[in-house]
Amino acid sequence: MAECIVIGAGIGGLATAHVLLQRGHAVRVYEAAPALHATGAGLVLGANTLQALGTIGLAGAVAALGEPVAGLTLLDERGRVLLDVDASRLAARRFGPHRSVALSHADLQLLLLRQLPPGVVRPGRALTHFTTTTTGPDCRVTAHFQTGEPDTAAVLVGADGLHSRVRRQLFPHLSAPRYAGYTCWRAVVEASDLRLPAATGRFRETWGRAGRFGYVPLGDGRVYWFATRNAPPADARLARYTPPDLLALFGHYHAPVPDLLRRTRPDQLIWHDTVDLPPLPRFAQGLVLLLGDAAHATTPNLGQGAGQAIEDAVVLGQCLGPETRPEAAFREFERRRGSRTRRIVRASRWVGAVAQWQHPLLAATRDVALRHLPAFVTNWQTHFIYQTRY
Repeated sequence: MAECIVIGAGIGGLATAHVLLQRGHAVRVYEAAPALHATGAGLVLGANTLQALGTIGLAGAVAALGEPVAGLTLLDERGRVLLDVDASRLAARRFGPHRSVALSHADLQLLLLRQLPPGVVRPGRALTHFTTTTTGPDCRVTAHFQTGEPDTAAVLVGADGLHSRVRRQLFPHLSAPRYAGYTCWRAVVEASDLRLPAATGRFRETWGRAGRFGYVPLGDGRVYWFATRNAPPADARLARYTPPDLLALFGHYHAPVPDLLRRTRPDQLIWHDTVDLPPLPRFAQGLVLLLGDAAHATTPNLGQGAGQAIEDAVVLGQCLGPETRPEAAFREFERRRGSRTRRIVRASRWVGAVAQWQHPLLAATRDVALRHLPAFVTNWQTHFIYQTRY
């Protein structure tokens, strides 16, 4: 059994706590925020992620939070189908009862939080730095916080997100996120009166020129939507956009896009630039390991951000056995997770770049190519995402 410090109480950090506790380790999760408030809009967890959650007994509870998703339908601005991907058959072959599901990010975070024992998560403890003791027979790592109360353990897991303090200390010259070229607005809205066809089990996404709009029902009449637009980085004007501003940009899109925007209150909007993290040479150094967005933040185009953090947690639990030295466990973790996550980051960035093409000729050519894309290509892409097992 090892004593483990986890920095960050997001989805990756909370999933890591569940896995390590079930493996018999002692875990303390430190969160910088003074109170544990669930955040975010919506997300889709792939069948690969539900299988990972199944290894720790949480797949059923998570699936019950949202709506099943069988695939993806891409459309043009007028609502004509460009591509329809049915991932359910491949998922059924590989993962049996586990299916993809769309749910609220906040609901998932709260579920993971509430099912941990009291006292595991400790809010209001912002990490400043860590130190490692390498002398003597027992190497230890100490986390130092702004409160001035350090904590020492056998390992430290940095699950503190895109702007990770742990990563900045490990790899100070390789920590800057990179802008993908487009910005994003998101919201979860009440839209039961629209009677959207949740039974079709499709995440619907419309590709225009220099912008996209996607939506998926979450259950209980709620719908998660997102909208993207090519824009300069860190443009403060975009933070002040309201639903009427977005309606001016996307109001010509097919139904129900304008209706979803009209049902969105200004306080429901979440805005951020779309960024990812250039691949790191490694995820660990000594007794310290990065996982989730701290290690391999990706653009959301493949819907694998939260899922890869959960996969990380499960694999870490398998690598960190009761008699395994942390350094050896982390090397095995890097071997199993490095190639897969790098490939997902690259593929997601490429899909987003193509989806955001602005030139009319390029966008038209893309749309024609999607309409004639052979099924084996989409099957190959789906197989790549679903290729993992635990």
